[in-house]
Amino acid sequence: LALELTAELIRFPRHLSQHVGGFVLSQTPLIEIVPIGNAAMADRTFIEWDKDDIDYLKLMKVDVLALGMLTAMKRAFRMIGETYGRPLPDTAAVPAERRGVYRMLCKADSVGVFQVESRAQMSMLPRLRPMEFYDLVVQVAIVRPGPIQGKMVHPYLQRRTERRRHEERHGPGSYRFSMPGSAADPDELANVLRKTLGVPLFQEQAMRIAMVAAEFTGGEANGLRRAMATFRHNGTIGDFEEKMVGRMIARGYDADFAQNCFNQIKGFGEYGFPESHACSFAHLVYVSAWVKWLYPDVFAACLLNSQPMGFYAPAQIVRDAREHGVEVRHPDVNASDWDATLEPRPRRRRRALRLGLRSIDGFRREWAERIMAVRADGPFADVEDLRLRARLPPPALDRLAEADACGSLALTRRQGLWAVRGAPPAGAPLFEAMGLVETDGAPPAALPELAPSEEVVGDYQTIRLSLKGHPVRFLRERLTRAGALTARDYPQRPNGRTVVVGGVVLVRQRPGTAKGVCFMTLEDETGVANLVIWPDVFERFRPVAMGARMVLARGKVQTAEGVTHLVVDHLDDWTPMLGDLTPDSAPGSGHAPARGRHPRDVQVLPGSRDFH
Repeated sequence: LALELTAELIRFPRHLSQHVGGFVLSQTPLIEIVPIGNAAMADRTFIEWDKDDIDYLKLMKVDVLALGMLTAMKRAFRMIGETYGRPLPDTAAVPAERRGVYRMLCKADSVGVFQVESRAQMSMLPRLRPMEFYDLVVQVAIVRPGPIQGKMVHPYLQRRTERRRHEERHGPGSYRFSMPGSAADPDELANVLRKTLGVPLFQEQAMRIAMVAAEFTGGEANGLRRAMATFRHNGTIGDFEEKMVGRMIARGYDADFAQNCFNQIKGFGEYGFPESHACSFAHLVYVSAWVKWLYPDVFAACLLNSQPMGFYAPAQIVRDAREHGVEVRHPDVNASDWDATLEPRPRRRRRALRLGLRSIDGFRREWAERIMAVRADGPFADVEDLRLRARLPPPALDRLAEADACGSLALTRRQGLWAVRGAPPAGAPLFEAMGLVETDGAPPAALPELAPSEEVVGDYQTIRLSLKGHPVRFLRERLTRAGALTARDYPQRPNGRTVVVGGVVLVRQRPGTAKGVCFMTLEDETGVANLVIWPDVFERFRPVAMGARMVLARGKVQTAEGVTHLVVDHLDDWTPMLGDLTPDSAPGSGHAPARGRHPRDVQVLPGSRDFH
């Protein structure tokens, strides 16, 4: 009975949810056609039918998607105008086809850039080498389950290589590819696929192939489009196989070629992009890359101010900004706003990036706004001045001190904690305003300094990054004894050489199209290492691969077309080593947990970003 009932659940939705946004058009008032409900958000309504119901009734439905990068770019344009005096009203105002932007992308220098910052996209960039806008359209579309499942990636890259070599000898525009055609028109498929060198990459091309080579009607092609719809893994695309393959054979196409064409189209059932969608995304790729290329300070600041978004944590965004020459400054009660801001640098065109108070874990915006409001009357002189003028509660002062945000008050992290936790209880506002609340007026206590590793751990526990160093730097001696190379050095080893690397896990990815392969990104004090873990190795070391915060990995160097990976055969969990960076997490150690948090609940480093 249980199995019978379970079978009945097949194709039932796991849960119901509202689409993020969109609209439906109808000839008569929509309320006369479909029940309309009030959403939880004010002035928002929703229809009670799903997308398939709307499609069945032939109503016009347009989805509206929210993209964090649009927010980041809007902020970037405003900051560029205010800081550098360059007005950019919208994305259309960004200068097109700048060679420097494409050269940056060809080097896979794309941390934070829309859509091309994942490890898969970064690996593809040096291979595809985009040098014009339509190359970005292809770049966005090709690293998708559809083209991958349809086995279109390698044929396309091979055609690009052939074209480049041919045009180097015979001049631009001289390359021609050959494709089978029907008896009626030998070039009919070549004309459909000319822009993508004979390889179907977009849904529109799949529909056009069916209409041209198999003589599908518009209605049949639209049915094929619906069958290829996003994420419809159990869809009906197989219903079109006999019809399409049979018609192509009847029109003179080879049977194997016809079957291969359908198999490529079938791959779009695993999520292939429409060309129009890819063009829109490619525009944002270029715009965000242009801002990163020309204004790396603005780019980093606006990514930080738009969190949470994107593929990388703030620590990696800040690290990348510093590698691009941006000076990054610590949060400070006398300098930081809620958001990250840009500050002038003497005799330098590029500004310094001041981290905002929003970067402090658990710090509320209302506290930051109080600080900013009263700071207009003059900087804070000491912790007591900060407490009285901004009227901050003890938890707010605690978090500022823990985050080492009192540097302008001439206080170290430990001295700041001492001053905050030794402050007198808050008195009545009237007495405090009249100066009737006594303070001891003692100078900062002469406390021993924290070790550099403790300072770094304290930063990671409070602002999730550190400008003072990388935690792996303090473990380098142990890693060297274990035979580990740095992330900067291992790619210099010969292809196929067995090496060892160690680092903090930034990202884990195990996409469905990778057939169980796990991609892991490690970071040490010199850079990042890209690991490939095959399914059998993943299963042998599953607890480490899934949960370790720091790993030691052994494997073979694999370098191809300028991209280097480590193909792993062994993993060790080095997470306990991170605990040796600081003697404890008890109050007073300088990286104490906020009041109410037990030391054993405090992680040495924040967790990785995992995508499964």
